[in-house]
Amino acid sequence: MTDPAPPEPALPNAENFGEMSDADAVGTVGSPDCGDMLRLWIRFREENGRKVIDRASYQSFGCQTAMAVADLATRMIAGKTPEEALALSSDDLSQPLGPLPPMKIHCGKLVEDALRDALEPSCAAPVRPVTPASGHAPTLDDAIPPATPSAAPRRLRIVRL
Repeated sequence: MTDPAPPEPALPNAENFGEMSDADAVGTVGSPDCGDMLRLWIRFREENGRKVIDRASYQSFGCQTAMAVADLATRMIAGKTPEEALALSSDDLSQPLGPLPPMKIHCGKLVEDALRDALEPSCAAPVRPVTPASGHAPTLDDAIPPATPSAAPRRLRIVRL
């Protein structure tokens, strides 16, 4: 009997999945209660005297649609100023996927909100440093609030694609 083939990744063409240790801004949105969470890392560069997005990456606990919109968004915002990226709506970010079913529209909003969480402070202020207490880039696990004292210890399994 031969070994089964390894599972296909959720997004075989995902280019920007994963943490970014040298990010200049980080946005985190979602709720651990419902399971949809997204973290977006953004790095800037100077280009012709303007601050533009050099690269973005993401990590998501959610469905494949949320991951697909996040991956598209990281590609769409590269080379844009923070103001230009903030002008993109959830519809703009998910448009390359075609019309989303009603129960998936929140995926575009999740990505838009993470983008806003990362960028809105950077439009008016200098780039905020990412300074995680543990010495590594912040992860979605860092964003989950601690369990109540009476609750069982939280468990989180991160699967890299």
